[in-house]
Amino acid sequence: MKQLLIASRNPGKCREMRILLQPLGAEIIDSIELATEVRVDEIGKTYAENARLKAEAFADHFQTWAIGDDTGLEVDVLEGAPGLHSARLVGPGGTDADRRNHLLSLLGPHPRPWTARFRCAVALAGQDGGIDLAEGECEGEIIPDERGDGGFGYDSIFLVKGMGRTMAEISPEEKNRVSHRARAVQALLPTLKKRLGC
Repeated sequence: MKQLLIASRNPGKCREMRILLQPLGAEIIDSIELATEVRVDEIGKTYAENARLKAEAFADHFQTWAIGDDTGLEVDVLEGAPGLHSARLVGPGGTDADRRNHLLSLLGPHPRPWTARFRCAVALAGQDGGIDLAEGECEGEIIPDERGDGGFGYDSIFLVKGMGRTMAEISPEEKNRVSHRARAVQALLPTLKKRLGC
């Protein structure tokens, strides 16, 4: 059975990616399981560049196929911020709750609605040095009060457009149909099947 390594140490991302990648029928491994010390500096100027850096680093280190992901939340009134810095909005050691609270403090002076979108890029890297990329996005708005107990990151304050619920209120099955990450992985699935021979 072909192996595919998820190049992430984020437990929430790994859980979602495992489900999204199930149609491949491949053995899915994440770097948390491997307790690896591989670290990647996210110095890219785009989500795709950062996703590529992660995928390449893990593919090279483990000599296997690896899929990397980079995601950001872009708020229109903040001119697209926090964007590439979404996971590092409050610096080292910050929690998801710290990031949500800081974002809401930045938005406080601005009138609602706070329209926003999640963007995600995924990259597949192999031993041959080739890279395949796909992207996805999910439109919505930021709300001032947290709702729901699912998901992670900014999910509890992100109201999904057309659903009337936050990303943390919808079921995992719904999220894996409409989320930015789901759309990016779905776009890459045909290439994944071809590359891995699934």
